[in-house]
Amino acid sequence: MDDYILKLVVIVVVLWTAVFLFIRKIFPNRSFNFCSRLVSTIHATLAVTLTSPPFKTGDAQFACIVEITWTLAYLIYDLVCCSFDQRVNVDNTIHHLISIVGIGAGLVYEKISSPFLHCREMLKELGYRDTGLNLTADVTFAAIFTFARMVCEPHLTYLTPSARNPIIIKAMALGLQLVSA
Repeated sequence: MDDYILKLVVIVVVLWTAVFLFIRKIFPNRSFNFCSRLVSTIHATLAVTLTSPPFKTGDAQFACIVEITWTLAYLIYDLVCCSFDQRVNVDNTIHHLISIVGIGAGLVYEKISSPFLHCREMLKELGYRDTGLNLTADVTFAAIFTFARMVCEPHLTYLTPSARNPIIIKAMALGLQLVSA
């Protein structure tokens, strides 16, 4: 991993932490989980937006490395942030660790989730638990999750181990598929 990538990871972890602290300051009456999910929604929205075709300009490989580095930094921030919550979720911790190792390995070897998940939980805290808006967020999340994790991901999981990739990349692809299942 190049030195600039490592520096970018550290800077962006600090940036995500600052965003979280700023959100906690703006919403002092909201739960830790709500503020964390708001940061997650910002990350997911930026990730989807910045990887969409209108934003793809210049050196594609460099852009991809920067996008992946931002996501790696976010996952590191979120893993640490979640450990400060009142209850630690083992599934979430495993997901983060596998994702961090997988993305980190992708960056080292140079082989390169949705906002609706967080929207669902924030709507519940805002008092919209049994409304049409919350149902829409639930159905949208379920549809996107099911398609991405149960249709697209198995195909990618098959392609990754069958290609000439380092064993760590193959293991992380299989690990992510198991976490998704």
